[in-house]
This record gives sequence, C-alpha cells and structure tokens, in this order.
Amino acid sequence: MVYNPSGKHRILVTKELPGKDWLKILTDADCRIEVCTSREILSKEILIKRIGNNCRAVIGQLTEKWDMELIEILKKAGGLIYCNYAVGYDNVDVAAATKINILIGNTPGVLTEATAEMAMALTMACSRKIVEADAFTRDGKFVGWLPDLFLGKRLWRGTAGIIGAGRIGSVYAMMMIQSFQMNLIYFDHKRNTGLEKKIEGYNEYLEKTGCEPVTITFTGSVDQVLKEADLVSLHIPLTKETWHLISKKQLMIMKSDAVLINSSRGPVIDEDALAEHCRSHPDFTAGLDVFEMEPVVNEHLKKLHNVTISPHIASATRWSRENMAKLAALNIKGVIEGYPLWDEPQIEPFLKSVVPKAIPSIINKSLF
Repeated sequence: MVYNPSGKHRILVTKELPGKDWLKILTDADCRIEVCTSREILSKEILIKRIGNNCRAVIGQLTEKWDMELIEILKKAGGLIYCNYAVGYDNVDVAAATKINILIGNTPGVLTEATAEMAMALTMACSRKIVEADAFTRDGKFVGWLPDLFLGKRLWRGTAGIIGAGRIGSVYAMMMIQSFQMNLIYFDHKRNTGLEKKIEGYNEYLEKTGCEPVTITFTGSVDQVLKEADLVSLHIPLTKETWHLISKKQLMIMKSDAVLINSSRGPVIDEDALAEHCRSHPDFTAGLDVFEMEPVVNEHLKKLHNVTISPHIASATRWSRENMAKLAALNIKGVIEGYPLWDEPQIEPFLKSVVPKAIPSIINKSLF
C-alpha cells in the first residue's frame, strides 16, 4: 500500500500501523510511504527486496532481525535511519549501524502504563486462577459454590519483587503497592530514587489514614528478590547478561506458591526449566506475554493450568500503539529535516498537536 506516491523520500514500513497521525507526519515531510500489508513475519529476503536501491528510512518490527547485512543494504540504498516500532531493540545490531552512520530510533514512553497494566492483569489472572476458572465455567463444570473451589493466592500486604525498575517496572511497582499495600523489593543496576520518593509519599498517606507503611528494599542481588518476593515481575531488556536469567536454579530459590510475570522479552526465562518447575510445583504460577522462541510457544507450557499466556499484547492499547507510530514517524521526519536530538527524558511534548522540532528518541546518540 502506497501513501503520498509523489513524495520525495521513499520510506518503507514493514507492517500496517494503527492511526493516521503518523501518515500525516511523514506526508508533511515529503515522504512516499510504502506499507507492507502482509501479517506474516517478513523474511530477510523479502526485506532486502522491499528496501531496493532507494530507501531513506524504515519503520520495522521487533519480529525482524536487523543485522549487519540488512543495515548495510539500507545504507547502500541511501538510508539514514531505521526505527524500531518498539521500545526494546535487541533485534537490531546497533553497533553495526553506528559504524556506518545509520541512526537507530525507538518508541519509548508511550507504552509504559499499558505494559505495566498488562503485567498487573497477568498477576491477577495467575493469583486468582481466572483463566482456569473461566474455562471451567464455560465447560459447564460449575455446579455450585464450594469452599475449596479455585483457591488463589492473597496479594494484600505481601511482597512484590521487581527485576528491572525502569519506566515500566516502576509503574507496575506503584500499581501493586497502591492497590494491595504490598511491600517492595527490587533489583536494578542502580537505585531508583524517584520510585522510592513516590513510595515514601504514599507511606505518608497510609500513616495519616491509620495504616501501616509499606517497606522498600533495594538490592543488588536478583536471588534476594526471588527468595523474598511473593510475586516477581520481570522488566528487563534482553542482553547477553539477561538471557536465561531465570532458569532452574533461580526458580528453586522462589517460594513454592510464588507468581512469576514476564512482559519484557521471552528469552530471559528458560522455558523448559519453567515448564518443569510448574509441573512439579502446582501452586507456583506464571504469566507470560512473551516467549523464548516467539512466535512459537513452548508446547509444555501450553498444557499447564498454572501458566497463563497471552500473544505479546502488553502494549496493545489503541492509544499506545497509535502514539508508537507517531513517535516512529517523528524520528524519521526529524532526521530527514535535520532536527536536533531531543535531550529531555519526557516524551509527552511529542504527543501534542504541536510538537517540538526535535528527534524524539535515538539509541546510538553518539552519532550526533
């Protein structure tokens, strides 16, 4: 599908994106926008063919492997920037792109709350066995109230464990604390003082209303989080260090009735080890929105009642996905028109009708 066919700058978009704002942004930048309408994951061969010998920029997907070969082909076609329609970029060889002066953009900030909400939804589904109970009821097995029917896990005043206290992890932490007055233990490479100040403010409210304050524990040990938390939610990027961060050894550290949530990247969990652990620990539950061999879902996990799975939809609110497309388009427009790089942490100014004349988000900032 082609939009603004007379545009000067040819832009390839590898999937249809929601909303219209992003199209207007690129049209205003005098771009010819070619959108692949296939819902299948595009192979490298197809991507090479689509790039051709004249392509200024690409908006691509996390399901595509943008390695050195693809990036070099984009460069030879006159490319300036590849933008990932995602906040994560483990599918992109950023180092290779930087060497040949190809900018790499992404879309942070606008999917924070949506992803945290999904992590919370999976937490509730696991702790209260909602999916299993739904299937039970639909199958006509419900014959009346019973004292021991689908006994779940109490979250109130328990301990929430966060591995990765960045934007999404911090919002999820506040959701669990403010909803269930949970204590917090978290791991990150550095202390999140902003999150701790928010919790201290909430504690002031609790004390004024006659409630016990919650506790905050920052630790440099993943194992300590796993050992002490009633639920653990993963909010980390996929790197060499985080691949299979959660495997057999780490699972055995966790409480036998713990809840494990992953809405970050699938390979941070060893799925075979998780399946075996869930089989041998029926009170342990896991909620997964991402998978190790995505889009393939581990067959062992599919068969387990104490595992809740969803098809990588954590950021799938219309608002988030439309604004991800808008940020991707603004990244490209900004590069084409020679704007400076945005140097503020807040992305909200780019969501308004009149936006800054700047490039919202570039990974390899050293090129500026």
